[in-house]
Amino acid sequence: MTPLSISPAAGLSTPSSTNPADAPDRAQAVRDYHQRSKHALNRYAAGPETLDWDAQPDPFRRYAGAPVTLLPLPAEGDRTAWHSLFDPGAIAPHPAALESVGLLFELSFALSAWKEHGPDRWAVRCTPSSGNLHPTEVYQLATGVPDLADGLYHYVPREHGLELRARLPLVEPEAGQPRLLMGMSSIHWREAWKYGERAFRYCQLDMGHAIGAMRYACAVLGWRTRALPLADADIARLLGLDRDQDFGSAEHEEPEALYELQLAPAQDAAAEFGVALSRAIWSGRANRLDARPMYQWPAIDHVARATRRPGRSVSAPLPALAPRFLLPSNTATAASLIRSRRSAQSFDRKARMDAVTFWALAAALMPRQADGHATLPWDAWPAPARVHPVMFVHRVDGLAPGAYLLMRDQARLPALQAALPDLAWQPVAASPPHLPFYQLAGNPALAGTLRTLICHQAIGADAMVVLALLAEFDAAIADGPWHYRDLLREAGLIGQVLYLEAEAAGLRGTGIGCYFDDPVHELLGLHGTSWQVLYHFSVGLPVVDPRILTTPPYGPERTHA
Repeated sequence: MTPLSISPAAGLSTPSSTNPADAPDRAQAVRDYHQRSKHALNRYAAGPETLDWDAQPDPFRRYAGAPVTLLPLPAEGDRTAWHSLFDPGAIAPHPAALESVGLLFELSFALSAWKEHGPDRWAVRCTPSSGNLHPTEVYQLATGVPDLADGLYHYVPREHGLELRARLPLVEPEAGQPRLLMGMSSIHWREAWKYGERAFRYCQLDMGHAIGAMRYACAVLGWRTRALPLADADIARLLGLDRDQDFGSAEHEEPEALYELQLAPAQDAAAEFGVALSRAIWSGRANRLDARPMYQWPAIDHVARATRRPGRSVSAPLPALAPRFLLPSNTATAASLIRSRRSAQSFDRKARMDAVTFWALAAALMPRQADGHATLPWDAWPAPARVHPVMFVHRVDGLAPGAYLLMRDQARLPALQAALPDLAWQPVAASPPHLPFYQLAGNPALAGTLRTLICHQAIGADAMVVLALLAEFDAAIADGPWHYRDLLREAGLIGQVLYLEAEAAGLRGTGIGCYFDDPVHELLGLHGTSWQVLYHFSVGLPVVDPRILTTPPYGPERTHA
């Protein structure tokens, strides 16, 4: 097994916390992009004038010529309880084995079902995606895993397997422990094909969902995760994304993140990881996803360049996990709940949410307990909380309809109160003592307004509660233009938490990327760009369409362990 290590010979730069000289210009590029990609009541952000669904880009990237290792599908037999994920030490770390790797991907990035309606058939995955377009690609760097050659792999969800992109030379057969890294990238065209210039936002929201999906899957295995403080250019080298000869005319991928999967508590979480691939044997050539693209969106390329990270300042690690308040009645297994996650298409407009469920949802969004201990999945997030949900309550027991706010970092409360001086900011007496929860304004007629502001979608009015995720925008971009990605990812991670918590409560969620940006700000009383809403999310009781047929994600030829 080959130990993973970063060294000067690997050609990797060292992490940097200083802004490059062109940071002011890049920050302005971010602000310009964010403004031009906003929707307004009288116009939408620039997008395609027509869509040919028969010419949709291929949803599956493959590397022709790369050998594939099919992974086991053990989730069906996994009995890990959902509630045990939040009980520190309840799950003994699984050993690094092909079975564990199979479960990791089956509960994070695999297909969860096929859907059919008339002549149409499409796949849904454990990880949600804007428009079900799935721009996120996933890679694994592995050494020391039995029955898996040391190397760099690309995950192929349709087959539930790993494509070997680069085989590492076997140097020291007995050295070190098994090591796993998980890398992620985005293919912007998958989203831009449908959403045009706003697609960069959606790719970053999807990244937040993907980080959450990875963290929950690791929790089922008893593993922890840690973001590695590498420049985006270094991530591209480690994942083989800078190998132009392997892409040719195929759509390139944008490097996004690299995580260390910590398989045992004794591992050194402070160590740097990477791999020198200079002597690796490479295989595979990327397929082209769209042979005849009708549009080009240079604004996406421009903001992508402006937000690339030169290095990463990682915050001090959060203290060890602590138990979290959970719904007492939930007895579901984690695997069944994760794989049953869906986006609701419509809600029962009369259903109500009980108070216990509401406070459990709110508690799940807090990155720390009152004692400072981390909560799952926030121990995987290396940045301070800069996104705070404004909760538009329609039908929740014990709360009057209106707007409320959950302050995920109390240190930011004065800044947000200064930005919204005309709101009530009344602490809610019914709130659990550890939740900083405020009533901003009452409004019994809020549902109709929200339907209009969320691109006239009924899910904005029919949900029990709708969340507008409000981000500290100007200050974050001033700290470094790459934090634009962080803000969107944090919002996406909040969405992933809400998806799974809603499922655990017998409800369902839907992420909403289409909303009229500045009219939403006007509703809240925001002026300027110090704070911006980056995402919406709705939770309610789903109304299921009986015309849509659901079939298993993988055929009977794939044996479940």
